[in-house]
Amino acid sequence: MKATITHIKADIGSLPGHTTVYGPVVEAVRKYVKEKGESLLSDFHISYVGDDIQITMVHNKGVDCPEIHELAWNAFKSGTDLARKVGLYGAGQDLLKDSFSGNIKGMGPGIAEMEITPRKSEPFIVYMMDKTEPGAFNYPIFKMFADPYNTPGLVIDSNMHDGFIFEIWDIVEAKRIFLSAPEHMYDILGMIGSKGRYVIKRVHTKPNHEKLPDENVAVITTDKLSFIAGEYVGKDDPAGIVRIQSGLPASGEAMEAFSHPYLVSGWMRGSFNGPLMPVAMKDAKMTRFDGPPRVVGLGFVLKDGKLAGPVDMFDDPAFDGARRTAVKVVDYLRRMGPFEPHRVPEEDMEYTTLPRVLEKYKGQFEAVPDIQKKKKEVKLSTKDVD
Repeated sequence: MKATITHIKADIGSLPGHTTVYGPVVEAVRKYVKEKGESLLSDFHISYVGDDIQITMVHNKGVDCPEIHELAWNAFKSGTDLARKVGLYGAGQDLLKDSFSGNIKGMGPGIAEMEITPRKSEPFIVYMMDKTEPGAFNYPIFKMFADPYNTPGLVIDSNMHDGFIFEIWDIVEAKRIFLSAPEHMYDILGMIGSKGRYVIKRVHTKPNHEKLPDENVAVITTDKLSFIAGEYVGKDDPAGIVRIQSGLPASGEAMEAFSHPYLVSGWMRGSFNGPLMPVAMKDAKMTRFDGPPRVVGLGFVLKDGKLAGPVDMFDDPAFDGARRTAVKVVDYLRRMGPFEPHRVPEEDMEYTTLPRVLEKYKGQFEAVPDIQKKKKEVKLSTKDVD
């Protein structure tokens, strides 16, 4: 029998500034889901990272179910009402519409969901990030499902040896492509290295996978709020669901992908690059320069529609080294202030307030005569060659 795991997250208000969630608001969301979702859900779990509240739900209604999406939307609305009452910063900021319209996609909250055929034991990890963008998952997902130096199971496990299929979205053009690893590994890397545009949305098993034929085994939230709203409205703060074990990456392989605090975009006002630091949920509050960007991992096992867990996966001294490295990288980058590459390139700031700041100088730039002359000469000489 099929089961659906739906994970929906949103920033509906925090304190002080974008530091962390407010306990009573988290409880308001939990209470709403528990009371109104009793007939819809077989189980659920509420968690958080930074200023984002996260709802993980299990049901049998498939993906894109209006009732499930509306349940999460109304839960966030309930929390927003309290957030506004107590004056939390950015109350309801990820709710871009006034009312639910049948599908939560494009309305602000991030969503990752998959319909699966549960195995005898169905372990999975929910990863939640704050102060970064959807492309921040490109690096670790590739490491988990395509890099044998991270995941030796790709070499020594016959069920993984043929690799996986990556569903990659061009989030600027709203298009997608399916590429297979290891056959198209270099092409995959050529795309996902441009993490502001090309985003891994899902990973699928191949048809000849012995234990999990044609199954979705990883899914990431991919909505960019700036593209939806037409301006900077907050970080996208992605989340992802990754199934593990029995023909998939082992739990240790799925965790190893975060042992190196790689650089991500979206820190401080969505305008800076910084290291992604793996932390326990208790340490998931954003303090230094509104960060640094952080990731929390919660491990579950699903059986007969019920969740066992979670295990706070990064609550482990084994990741102390990664955290120390992240702090060293923060010290290095912060000395650069507003200079690139600490600040993201200008073209990536199109949806922030920077263009408005510089608008007053539009039209005041003067042509540099010698360079203009050279450009015309080059164009003429190129035309002659044609």
